[in-house]
Amino acid sequence: MRLPRIGMSAAAALAIALTTAPAHADTTAPAAAGGDSHALRGAGWALKQTGKDARFRGLAAVNRSTAWLAGSKGTVLRTTDGGRSWQDVSPPTAAAEGLELRDIEAFDARRAVALSIGEGEASRVLRTEDGGRTWTETFRNPDPRAFYDCLTFFDSRHGLAMSDPVDGRFRILSTDDGGRSWSLLPDAGMPPALPGEAGFAASGQCLVSAGPRDVWLATGGGATARILHSADRGRTWRATESGIPAGDPAKGVFALAFRDRTTGLAVGGDYRTGEPSPQAAARSADAGRTWSPAATPPPAYRSGAAWLPHTRGAALAVGPTGTDATTDGGRTWRPLEAGSFDTVDCTPDGSCWAAGEKGRAARLERR
Repeated sequence: MRLPRIGMSAAAALAIALTTAPAHADTTAPAAAGGDSHALRGAGWALKQTGKDARFRGLAAVNRSTAWLAGSKGTVLRTTDGGRSWQDVSPPTAAAEGLELRDIEAFDARRAVALSIGEGEASRVLRTEDGGRTWTETFRNPDPRAFYDCLTFFDSRHGLAMSDPVDGRFRILSTDDGGRSWSLLPDAGMPPALPGEAGFAASGQCLVSAGPRDVWLATGGGATARILHSADRGRTWRATESGIPAGDPAKGVFALAFRDRTTGLAVGGDYRTGEPSPQAAARSADAGRTWSPAATPPPAYRSGAAWLPHTRGAALAVGPTGTDATTDGGRTWRPLEAGSFDTVDCTPDGSCWAAGEKGRAARLERR
C-alpha cells in the first residue's frame, strides 16, 4: 500500500534516560527485563549527515560500521565507516525513473537486494554484488493489479517478497538464490484477504522473518489489523487479529520485529498527521498465534521497530514524532527521544541505526 508523501520537520533531539522497568509482574515479559534498562540508559541518536534530501524508509544495518539506506528518487546510500561518509550507490535506472525504494536487505558491505514499490512495473527487485557499483534488475512486476510492499531474507539465499492482495489473497514471491531469480508461490495456503486489507510500505518491516523458516506479514486497511504467520517459508499461512486499531485505509500494523521465532512486537496506528493512535503496539510470546496489547503503548503512530541485541526485553519503536523504548518485552513503552524517523534496524554486534525523512540517518550512541 502506497503512503502519501507525508512529512514533518525533525524535532530537536532530546535524550531521556530510561529508568528501570516497572516493578509489577507480567508473566509474558522476559525475566531479565529489569536489567535491560541499563542497555538504553544515556543512549540517544547521533545524526550522520548523508548530504541527501531523500526520504529513507528502507534500512539495512550490517554492523556498527556498515549500513545501507534506500529511499525516494531511486536513492541508495552505503556507509562503511559508521556514517562518517556515505557513498551514493543508487541504481542508475531507479534514479532516472525516480522509483520509490522502500525496502533493502543487505548480507554484507557488498551484497544487497532493494525493492521499489508501486502498481505494475513500478514494483521491482534490484540486486548488487559489488557494493552498489553495478545493479541487476532481477524482478519486474508484470501484473498491474499487484503492488509489492516489503521483502525479507531467512539467510543469504532464501527470501520472500509480498504484494497487496490480488484476486483476494496476498501474493508472495520466493527466491532461493539470494535474489538473483524469483518465482510466484501458490496462493492455496494463503487465507482470503479482508475487504480493503493491504500492507504498508512504510519501513520495510511489513514482512519479517526469524530463523530458517518462520515469516510474518502485517496488514491494515481492513476491518481489523491482522498478522499472518507462516512456518514453511510462505507456503501456508495462519491469520490472527493483532488488536491494533484498523477499520480505515490509514490504520493498522505498520511494522513487526521478532527477536526469535516466538517473541514478537507489532507497532502501527494511524499515519495521518495529528490523528490519535491509541493501542498502537502489541506483543506476542507464541510465534504470533496470539497478541496482547501494550499496557503503556507509544504515544503516537510508529512505523518501525527493532529488538536490541543481547537483551531479553529491550526494543525501539520509531515514527515521525519520536522514538520510544521498552525494556519489558513490549509491555510498556517510554519516550526515548524526539525527532522523526521511519525505520530502525539493529545488528548482532550491538549497534542500532535509524533513517527517515529529509535524508536523516543516525546511529544509537552513548552520550
